[in-house]
Amino acid sequence: MDWITLLRSLQSDFLKRLTSGSLLHCETPSQHSELTIISGERLKTLRDFCWLMAEKYKRTSPVRDVFINNLKGKLGEEVVKERLADFITEIDYEKRLGGDGKSDFTLTSDSSIGLEVKSRHGTIEKVRWSVGSEEVAKNAVIICILIQEEVHEAQSKYHLFLAGFLPTQMIKLKTGKISFGISQLLYAGGLWYYLEQLQASNKHDNHALKPEKTLSTQQLFKPNLPLEIHKLSAPDLHINYIKTGDQYFRKGEYAAAINNYNQALKLKPYDADIYYRLGLVYYQLGDSQAAIANYNQAINIDINNGKAYHKRGLAYYQLSKYQAAIADYTQAIRINPDIATNYKNRGDARSQIGDNQGAIEDYTQAIKINPHYATNYKNGGIDRYILDNQQKLIHTKIAPDDAIAYKNRGDTRSDLGDFEGAIADYTQAIQINSHDVDAYYNRGNANSDLGNYEAAIDDFSIVIKINFNYTDAYYNRGNARLGIGEKQGAIEDFQKAADLYWQEGKLAEYQDTRARILDLEIEKSLDILNF
Repeated sequence: MDWITLLRSLQSDFLKRLTSGSLLHCETPSQHSELTIISGERLKTLRDFCWLMAEKYKRTSPVRDVFINNLKGKLGEEVVKERLADFITEIDYEKRLGGDGKSDFTLTSDSSIGLEVKSRHGTIEKVRWSVGSEEVAKNAVIICILIQEEVHEAQSKYHLFLAGFLPTQMIKLKTGKISFGISQLLYAGGLWYYLEQLQASNKHDNHALKPEKTLSTQQLFKPNLPLEIHKLSAPDLHINYIKTGDQYFRKGEYAAAINNYNQALKLKPYDADIYYRLGLVYYQLGDSQAAIANYNQAINIDINNGKAYHKRGLAYYQLSKYQAAIADYTQAIRINPDIATNYKNRGDARSQIGDNQGAIEDYTQAIKINPHYATNYKNGGIDRYILDNQQKLIHTKIAPDDAIAYKNRGDTRSDLGDFEGAIADYTQAIQINSHDVDAYYNRGNANSDLGNYEAAIDDFSIVIKINFNYTDAYYNRGNARLGIGEKQGAIEDFQKAADLYWQEGKLAEYQDTRARILDLEIEKSLDILNF
């Protein structure tokens, strides 16, 4: 078992215990602990510092926003400092601001090895951390902290979970920023040993850490064990093998291509792109199992390799493993939501398992991104499939107690512009299941589309009552409140949405919402002057 697989297996066990509350809690500094609790004078010191920062930088953002953002960062830094102690640099509360997009810590004995700490509040299922290209370039490790309580001025105690870590050498940025969930992290119990090996590697020959493929559990968690460092051999030769393999692949000489890619792997055994190329060759040969094995290797090395997820999905589809294919297409979409092919292929897989509603949604999104699919796909085009199946869904008889079927038909009617029919179906779904938050949310959107803003506000308010952190419900309720002229209520909803977008790492949505708040505040000021 390789070290990545081992740490991911341990992470899966950690997530089960995180859900049940059975966590390792050690208060001794420098010892591993999954849970850290901060309260009392320690928390007061952090709060005092963050209020100073809020006053200092209040010109750029509201004071409360600056305070909360700084406190989140400092809570996370405190966890890492307690767990790694003297192994990393001290926090200087007079100078360090944190969250500067560079490094939060470096190793005490090697300042070239940087650590970035990311703190988020949210549920296990939805929480995500994001990282940008500058952070990846300047740090060896991204350490993720999950905050159980919502961060605010009056909170007296915080339960902080060391959610996991990611070596930056495993992160391949195709755009400027990526995000990842807790299940994609490596178990934090291996962090100390990993950093020790980075330190040893730098002292040895200044090369990045290249761990052996097989590390025992004893090796992984026991400090000061030697690790053989393999120097890379002749990088130009490695590139030459890849280029030669590519030439053979294009000519259809697959055995020669495989041979050259394998030679390149001997020189650079942690290159995800080589495994990806091998997967392409085996898929072309019709050996889907071998293709999947190579895509697995590529994804183990680079968990955000969208191309590998997509191609592995194709291989699973060829083996009629449609659920696995759907899962891979979903991962590819998460990494890059703007590629039409991923939606089209997921639509194909969903159609195979009879999920016509899901297929319609995917095909519709594929057409939005690339209208070419509507006129040049199989027999008659995706648009004909969508229309035919939408009509089938609408006229399919629904069992009286099938809330999901009513909700799906409501979605279909909404897509076709039949908002009144959609509202009727969502209402029926709610009568069967009064806690179906999505049915309320979708009905609120349909009411907004019809201009029924009061009804929409009622629906979104119920959504928020059921799920206090349903970000889009705040945002859409703000829009509905604007529809009836309640600017102050809209500002309050947009502010809550902006806070949640920030916590979720959705910076584009956060900036858009902040801009709307600013525009409304200016409008309110003008209204007062005109009055």
